[in-house]
Amino acid sequence: MTDRRDFLAVAFAGLSLLALPAQARKAAKPLKILVLGGTGFLGPQFVEVARAHGHTLTLFNRGKTNPERFADESYRDVEQLHGDRKTDMSALEGDRRWDAVLDTSAYLPADVTRSTQLLGKRVGQYVLVSTISVYAKNDTPGQDESAPLIELPDPNVTEVTGETYGGLKALCEKAAQAQMPGRVTVVRPGLIVGPGDHTDRFTYWPARADRGGEILAPGTAADPTQFIDVRDLAAFLLTTIERSHVGIYNADAPEGKLTMGALLQTCQDVARDMKAPASRLTWVPADFLEAQKVSPWQDMPAWIPAQGEYAGFGRISSAKARAAGLTYRPLRDTVRDTLVYWRAQPEARRAKPKAGIDPAREAEVLKAWHAREGTTGP
Repeated sequence: MTDRRDFLAVAFAGLSLLALPAQARKAAKPLKILVLGGTGFLGPQFVEVARAHGHTLTLFNRGKTNPERFADESYRDVEQLHGDRKTDMSALEGDRRWDAVLDTSAYLPADVTRSTQLLGKRVGQYVLVSTISVYAKNDTPGQDESAPLIELPDPNVTEVTGETYGGLKALCEKAAQAQMPGRVTVVRPGLIVGPGDHTDRFTYWPARADRGGEILAPGTAADPTQFIDVRDLAAFLLTTIERSHVGIYNADAPEGKLTMGALLQTCQDVARDMKAPASRLTWVPADFLEAQKVSPWQDMPAWIPAQGEYAGFGRISSAKARAAGLTYRPLRDTVRDTLVYWRAQPEARRAKPKAGIDPAREAEVLKAWHAREGTTGP
């Protein structure tokens, strides 16, 4: 098996190559783009694809998240300005102009208002990365951008939690649109996945297949899911800028086309090709998992039973974004590159994934399932 040094070379030194879509080319009109953020997960991928198209990038951030990301001499063309959008945006003051701003770090509406008031007269387009979590309900398959949004009981709340995240993002959208009417692009991605993801929500499945053995698979193979490769999202964000698309777009996988069966089977196939131990899927119904206190999404990432109040899960419409230029790389590529990235992580990091059921607990649930069904494991 290829050793860790080779995986590191692919996952880090070659990350910029993984970021480039096959159709990457120089833009007919080079643009000046300001990125608020830019060094986390999505930002670097946007920087890579924008540079490949010949655009000029300025990054504004605190310089605390991955400060070494663009420190190499090869990135001398990427301007980096430091400050804090909450307390000190002086680095962006003056009469400088940009064709577009990409805001990857908006979580509070006051921050968006402050940014748009400072930049509004000096930029042409404001692209805000939001989330499909802004929707008030998820009970209707095929829901599109016109669906009602969450309204927080207290719109002045400033603590970002699981309960306030979606509502605050909705308020961020409104703040941008109020300050720059007709010049705002709102992109609402679903679960963002791929190499570099620090949440491990999608990564759990390629990593689990890589361990081999019996895999606890949730629900049925036909259950829908949705996510978007970070590199496809970055490319679409750039497309909205290059084509001056304004409005609101759900950026996610095609609705109802991606299933848990396809995801897990692809993870198995990729892991096998990368010399992982053999694995076997055991599909366990949602009601049994609930009785065993196995939680959707956290214990079983990227999965929620598509019923009741979640009947629309995995079926958010992305038709508008696809018509505007959103494209997708093969699922196999996303899984492979994610597993390459995961194998490159230090052993201590891989020993403590941030999402997914604990191996010992997984074994307990599988044992209980086989006992109920009168079957045996591998």
